[in-house]
Amino acid sequence: MKILAVEDDAWMASAVANTLVQQNYTVEIAADGQTGWDFAMAGDYDLILLDITLPKVDGISLCRKLRQEGYQTPILLLTAKDTRSDKVLGLDAGADDYLTKPFDFQELLARVRALLRRGNSALPPVLEWSSLQLDPSLCEVTCNGEVLHLTRKEYGLLELFLRNQQRIFSPSAIIERLWAFEDSPRESTIKSHVKALRQKLKAAGMEPDCIETVYGLGYRLKPLSEENSQGHLQSLEETEATASEVEQKIIEQKITAVVTQAREALKAHIGERLAILQQATEALAQGRLGETLQNQAEREAHKLAGTLGSFGLAQASELAGAIEDLLQTRPSAQQDANSLEQLVSNLYQELEQPPPSLIPSPTSHSSTSGEFPLLLIISRDPQIVEQWVKESSQRMRVEVISSPIPAGMNGEPELNLIVSEKPDVILLNLDMGDRVQDSLQLLSALSKQLPSVPVLAWAEQDSLSDRLEVVRHGGRGFLQKSMPVTQGMEYIAQVLQPVHPDKAEILVVDDDPVVLNTVRTLLEPWGMQITTLDASQQFWEVLNDVSPDLLILDVQMPDINGIELCQIIRTDPQWSKLPVLFLTAHTDTTTVHQVFTAKADDCVSKSSMGAKLVPRVLNCLERSS
Repeated sequence: MKILAVEDDAWMASAVANTLVQQNYTVEIAADGQTGWDFAMAGDYDLILLDITLPKVDGISLCRKLRQEGYQTPILLLTAKDTRSDKVLGLDAGADDYLTKPFDFQELLARVRALLRRGNSALPPVLEWSSLQLDPSLCEVTCNGEVLHLTRKEYGLLELFLRNQQRIFSPSAIIERLWAFEDSPRESTIKSHVKALRQKLKAAGMEPDCIETVYGLGYRLKPLSEENSQGHLQSLEETEATASEVEQKIIEQKITAVVTQAREALKAHIGERLAILQQATEALAQGRLGETLQNQAEREAHKLAGTLGSFGLAQASELAGAIEDLLQTRPSAQQDANSLEQLVSNLYQELEQPPPSLIPSPTSHSSTSGEFPLLLIISRDPQIVEQWVKESSQRMRVEVISSPIPAGMNGEPELNLIVSEKPDVILLNLDMGDRVQDSLQLLSALSKQLPSVPVLAWAEQDSLSDRLEVVRHGGRGFLQKSMPVTQGMEYIAQVLQPVHPDKAEILVVDDDPVVLNTVRTLLEPWGMQITTLDASQQFWEVLNDVSPDLLILDVQMPDINGIELCQIIRTDPQWSKLPVLFLTAHTDTTTVHQVFTAKADDCVSKSSMGAKLVPRVLNCLERSS
């Protein structure tokens, strides 16, 4: 996919471009607003990254101008301006999202993926064709479960075909989508890349002609048979794009390498900007700081504030921001001169310090020892416990209690041992005691004595009645023993890093009262405020009264169905960005296709919502935050 980055800070633009290229995006850079406009009018882009403070044409004016011309490509604003008015101006100008410098490059990639998904909402996050799967979040392609090793251009070709399965691409169209203007190859090069991709797909077990040549026109992905197409779309809802530990580390290492390289390049040339700040400091001390030098120093401080923080130099970023704020006040007094001199001196000293690590801890949850969070497993199932201990050791510290918890004088479990461990999260086997009721009693005691520690129930079976008992006894989650450890670890990570669910308003529309009660039972323990509606005729009034953070819809309802409601939402300026998740009893080809064509954010089968609804709701809320 092709991205245009409009950024006048050369080092920031280079770091952003290199990070995106590592994820197999094609990136072109424009250094000012006018060039950005020319590129946007001449090229075909899937996303625009747009700085606000630009030469010639500022970012907000450029965004407004693009939208006035009917330009529909998603726009993500990147800027060091963090005031409410700037955000409102940017979003009112037509931007789709807003990310303030300094930003984390992992967050940038996540927001890029979210906007690209929204811009292609009819398509699933994981792209599939027959036994082939492409996961854009991991830049990974698998065939029959085996990873394919593709070059960057082979990956780009395959993604292009998978995202446009009915479209024929001429060689010139492929060049336009996958190559930057200055790197455009000959059309014969396209033929070579297609041939190499075909050979790798064939070696992996795919049909030799899965990428067809349409003579005189170009190339396309061979249409699937009706049977294979139905199987492909039915598997969509069950596919969850969660990165394994090793895969996530590879992504982090790539980003870290790019940012570290950019940070070193920045520090090697940063003297030019610091020299301007130093000139302004000396001029102010002598009472001769002119408007031109002051404006130039303010611009350089502004750029530094955004750039330094994004490269892991948070303290230096704050100092640059303070310098910018001081210069904006039009300083003149000696006291101002002393303050500016001190700030610039502190900035020099800070930049001489060793840079911090760019990779954050696997979780921001504070562990008492400052290490990985502590997972306490209470279970007498040695085989499964051993597997968890082995596979989770790189992300969490794990302690195990395998003996029954004795009861005290009042019959309540003695929790001194558990409390002394100071766990961050507890995984409790519901079959721990001779009866499930013993485990539920322990769950209740843990929830009372350790209210800040999430306790997750662990069981062989998964039923609504079991989950209800867990919720009633204070449990914060439910895991099946058959769940893969990597999936369980992702669930635990979400519990330790909640997306402020206690602040989330959820509107659920379904004509089945049992479903409404089930959704309420699953989500309310997370602190979410749930409003239910069983008649779609009152939808608009309730929507405006509740102003939800997330909308959950049934597909089939009397009078107005959920897909029609979603289409109404997407055409209204006030609600067009509201996250929409579908609950459906139907996972057939037509229904799933209609759901994503209506630009829904996610879709969960009612038959599996007990296991999947909470994490998918949290994901939707996180993407929209």
